[in-house]
Amino acid sequence: MVQSVLSVRTYFLLAVAAAFFSMAPSTARAQAGFDGLWTILIVTEAGECDRAYRYAVQIDHGRLVYDGGAGVDLTGTVDRSGRVAATVQRGAQGAIGTGRLAGDRGRGTWQGKSSASQCSGYWEAERR
Repeated sequence: MVQSVLSVRTYFLLAVAAAFFSMAPSTARAQAGFDGLWTILIVTEAGECDRAYRYAVQIDHGRLVYDGGAGVDLTGTVDRSGRVAATVQRGAQGAIGTGRLAGDRGRGTWQGKSSASQCSGYWEAERR
């Protein structure tokens, strides 16, 4: 009887462990699908903002990480399906962008303001 109870517990624990470990890689892959180094080109199409900027950003578990080397705060998120929501801020100037990543590329739009006017345009991203 004691041996059968131990066997049931052992099989139960093995089944739980197998289920857990079989789910963990797929969850990690889903979260890490867009992780890595990306280059983002931000282009102005309307308004009196600088024509273009290019930033290197890291995506880490769905979060945009920027080292701040250009004197701006760039933050944002990427969900599992590739939807992007980001902000760029430099003092009183700033912009909000949305779009989508797919594979090793992405594209979207942004709107914001400079010290002189409202601006808008598009952004493109490429995995490095």
